[in-house]
Amino acid sequence: MTIQWFPGHMAKARREVQEKLKLVDIVFELIDARLPMSSRNPMMDQVINQKPRLLILNKADMADDSETRKWIEYFAQRGHMAVAINSLEGKGLQKVTKAAQEILKEKWERMKSRGMKPRAIRAMIIGIPNVGKSTLINRLAKKNIAKTGNMPGITKAQQWIKVGKDIELLDTPGILWPKFEDQEVGLKLALTGAIKDTIINMEDLAVYGLKFLSIHYPNRLEERYGITSVDEELVNTFDHIGKRRKVFGPGGEIDYDQVALIVVRDIRNQHFGTITFDSVDEELEKEALAEQ
Repeated sequence: MTIQWFPGHMAKARREVQEKLKLVDIVFELIDARLPMSSRNPMMDQVINQKPRLLILNKADMADDSETRKWIEYFAQRGHMAVAINSLEGKGLQKVTKAAQEILKEKWERMKSRGMKPRAIRAMIIGIPNVGKSTLINRLAKKNIAKTGNMPGITKAQQWIKVGKDIELLDTPGILWPKFEDQEVGLKLALTGAIKDTIINMEDLAVYGLKFLSIHYPNRLEERYGITSVDEELVNTFDHIGKRRKVFGPGGEIDYDQVALIVVRDIRNQHFGTITFDSVDEELEKEALAEQ
């Protein structure tokens, strides 16, 4: 399954980000704590360039805590401060302001030495669709300013939003990249809801999810479905889940479409617990191979 999704407004948004960078002091790059690498847009490194940046790992409540700690350390070793938050419940938000102030400390001291008055931090918030930007903005502002929804592509234009006296935020639409070089990245994004389901083959997505669980979280797979591995004959696995969940179509046959939907929804709704799909160890292996 080849996944590509780059609506026209995303190309426009990329240009606008480049144009507005000079207006901000720092970029808040919001990423999914379940996908700390896959939910980062590689194009943004070129766009942001040397602008100070804070990585915000959102939806930390849905991610594996031990993996989240590894990712924060991983980014720190590469010069990027990172904080983990849960914007939906408003947990960890104070870390965002504190981290931004720490990153900009030297700049603020230079401004002060020149006799310039202190002002609010001007920040641009970027991230892929459905990563929780609007929810975070509303939590920080303590009122519903940005539109929210559980469908990717809600925000379509930029807007300035005051966040107390400390921060002024420039919201931007979610930006995916035109083509996924690694199709597994596309599958991970689709599985966590960053890509519209209408362009996804749900059976392929369910199979990927089951195989991932069988490798990384086999105990949880057994608890939920009574299996620890995915049969080479995929139909056998789907039959087992279908019978266990009593998903039958006309004539008593297993409804495979419904089985696929059940698997995907169970993953998204945390019926397998907290899961992190990107591994620091695997990322380090990739880097080591690239250096050879």
